[in-house]
Amino acid sequence: MADSKGLVLVVEDERAIADLVRLYLAREGFGVHVESDGLAGLAAARRLHPVAIVLDVGLPSLDGTELCRRLRADDDWTPVLFVTARDDEIDRVLGLELGADDYVTKPFSPRELVARVKTVLRRTRPAERGGPPLVLGAVSLDPDRRRAWVEGAEVDLTTTEFDLLAFLLRRPGRVYPREHLLSEVWGYAAAAGTRTVDVHVAQLRAKLGPASPIRTVRGVGYSADSR
Repeated sequence: MADSKGLVLVVEDERAIADLVRLYLAREGFGVHVESDGLAGLAAARRLHPVAIVLDVGLPSLDGTELCRRLRADDDWTPVLFVTARDDEIDRVLGLELGADDYVTKPFSPRELVARVKTVLRRTRPAERGGPPLVLGAVSLDPDRRRAWVEGAEVDLTTTEFDLLAFLLRRPGRVYPREHLLSEVWGYAAAAGTRTVDVHVAQLRAKLGPASPIRTVRGVGYSADSR
């Protein structure tokens, strides 16, 4: 079946780019629904429940960052990959802070974009996650259900935030350089650079609060350990 891997929503107002992304995703077995308008894209996300969203930042009627913000406000944590012509670090950081799982800039290789979509989805499949509960201090994770709690209160995490935290909790006390985390959690050397890791760590700390087990090892990277 053409959509055996699930439906990907592409929200892109440049027809040539949208058609190219649709073609490459379809070749990989995904169903694809395209919208060229931000409000229409938001409605489609709510109606179709896609497995992932490829989201342009510069859209008519509602830009991609606001679209993502509204989804997260609705407690919708569908993986989002931003696509934009903007290559400024502030824009990249903003996208990640809004809860995006990845970020690519135009011009981009459609093969790379599809690879990134597959990487995010691979981490969410039941057959590839699993494992016993992870507990460190006041933080606990259920890898099977992909749920997180702090002192018994559930916390909403993006796919990437969950995977980063789970990776650190599985190896408490071990210090990982940012480059290693990019390779292991994101699955490649992300074009956004190691700043991507810093932003996700900052977001995790904000969500976990004072109970966060993530420690910064100056000049090296990050680790997870109880106080």
